[in-house]
Amino acid sequence: MVQSRCLCGFETNPEAFVPEHTTTQSVLFPGIFKRPVVAQFDQSQGSSDGGAVLLKAADRGLGLTAALAACLKDERQAVKVDHELEELLTQRIMAIACGYEDANDAARLASDPVHKLLVGRDPVKGEDLASQPTLSRFENSVGRKELFRMAEALADTVIERHRKRLKGRARRITIDLDPRSHRRSHTWRPAADIFQLALRHVLLPADGGIPHF
Repeated sequence: MVQSRCLCGFETNPEAFVPEHTTTQSVLFPGIFKRPVVAQFDQSQGSSDGGAVLLKAADRGLGLTAALAACLKDERQAVKVDHELEELLTQRIMAIACGYEDANDAARLASDPVHKLLVGRDPVKGEDLASQPTLSRFENSVGRKELFRMAEALADTVIERHRKRLKGRARRITIDLDPRSHRRSHTWRPAADIFQLALRHVLLPADGGIPHF
């Protein structure tokens, strides 16, 4: 019925429509253009995070992820390692930047071609990325000293970025720290009528002098 009504409105080739057994129309604007405009979404290796490639290019220029990974100490047994620390760090950072805040998203992002490309693997033939348990173990293995060194590396990257941009003429650099808290877990003990709530307090640094940085 849909096909017949569309054909009534345009003088077009009936073969421009997909077979009747499917509900997906791949030919757009039939009868308007001489040549068919075809849009198909049947590619097996597809991703909705293609824009993250630009983020990877910016990170490569700054060398931020590499500097942060250099602050970490790998104490794992080499024979049991499938994912290098820099790969785990890159995977987590890029996922958060793309809006996947929870590590549970790793289950469906492990085979995403763009996310594999961001980590440095072949988007099609490359091995899948780390799972949620692996990422959780990685996050919990980082100690205070390593976090402090990573904070220093982040500050050094910002300062170096300003030095190059202003050619050494920067006198003051303003970094805004915005607090953010969100719930991690909660428990209720009925016997004692106690409700316990665990929060994670996060400081989000932003360059106060450059809105886009």
